[in-house]
Amino acid sequence: MKRSEIHSGSLRIRKANLDDAPGIFALRREAILAQCRGHYPPRDLEIWTSGAMSEAFARRVEELFYVVDVDARMAGCGMIDLSTGKIDAVFVRPEYMRRGVGRAIMDHLEHLALRAGLAKLHLEATLNAAPFYLALGFQPEGDKLYRSSLGVSLACVSMSKPLRKGWEG
Repeated sequence: MKRSEIHSGSLRIRKANLDDAPGIFALRREAILAQCRGHYPPRDLEIWTSGAMSEAFARRVEELFYVVDVDARMAGCGMIDLSTGKIDAVFVRPEYMRRGVGRAIMDHLEHLALRAGLAKLHLEATLNAAPFYLALGFQPEGDKLYRSSLGVSLACVSMSKPLRKGWEG
């Protein structure tokens, strides 16, 4: 199998459960450290990925997250709040990056939003991820400062995507 390909039969997207929380927390750290280097100061990345998983994070995983499994291994994740249309925490394990996992989770989250009757999605992209979201049809709305609960502030790009023809914001 080429690095750029994942056989669709080996990729499965499922609703996350509480037992997935530690794996998602670890995947998040791996993805941030692999993809955000060069876009943010190393000290900020160290702070952003430090600490232990909180109960609040675990509950959020159970409520809002979806997992991409490739050959029964957690390869990526993402979450959507269907009450607001906010997408967040889209992370891909480094060895699965650029192989369609991110696009698969985003397609799935968009499908859920459409089924829920949402007219628009929005997210805050890290500087390294903004080109990925642009390629998926998201449009930048301006710069934003993300403030983590651990005390680090990171430049991000606020982005949105209309889901219906004729939608006007």
